[in-house]
Amino acid sequence: MDSRMMTELLGEFIGTMILVLLGDGVVAGNVLKKTKSEGTGWLLITFGWGLAVTIAVFASGYLSPAHLNPAVTLGMAIAGETPWSAVVPYILSQIAGGIAGAILVWLHYKPHFNETKDSELILAVFATGPAIRDTISNLISEIIGTMILVFGLLAFGRATFADSLNPIVVGMLIVSIGMSLGGTTGYAINPARDLGPRIAHQILPISNKGDSDWGYAWIPFIGPLIGGALAAVLYLLIP
Repeated sequence: MDSRMMTELLGEFIGTMILVLLGDGVVAGNVLKKTKSEGTGWLLITFGWGLAVTIAVFASGYLSPAHLNPAVTLGMAIAGETPWSAVVPYILSQIAGGIAGAILVWLHYKPHFNETKDSELILAVFATGPAIRDTISNLISEIIGTMILVFGLLAFGRATFADSLNPIVVGMLIVSIGMSLGGTTGYAINPARDLGPRIAHQILPISNKGDSDWGYAWIPFIGPLIGGALAAVLYLLIP
């Protein structure tokens, strides 16, 4: 593996770590007990995640393409924007970054995790879950949300935004998806954002934690990959 690829993998790791630290952090502030931001609601969560993506892309974009999302990496490879040889290494780096970011959230909010007795709220800091558990509907929600994300990213590549504006527009796209489509499954739209923190939830000695809900975990992993692939195919079909 050459030095350039190592730099890109570091960028994907750091960017995803920051994304999860700030994104899961805003959820933690909302749902854990005795934080100063407890109960501030869905609006803050959607803005927090949008800003998390923006900051993560700015922070890692000088090192790598800043995909920070296996569905984006897969979509970009299908669209011919990323070499296939980079797909698996990128995804592994992104998942590792997700684990690291989630561990930092736990360290930051540890006293508040200790004060929180509801295991479902604790899991919600780390991983997504459906409002209504329905396998087909939940899968479709993740596919649609990720299609919008990846198609938007590919379309933005044709736009005339200055490079410095791209992360801001991407953050706005995340906010829009969260507000409009996120209420069904919590809009993972990113396998690394869900799987990495879910692994962290499994392995960390968190007070009062319950099950990591591995029975649901395949939906926020497979759904976004399908959505990213479909978005890339649609993008290629449009002249």
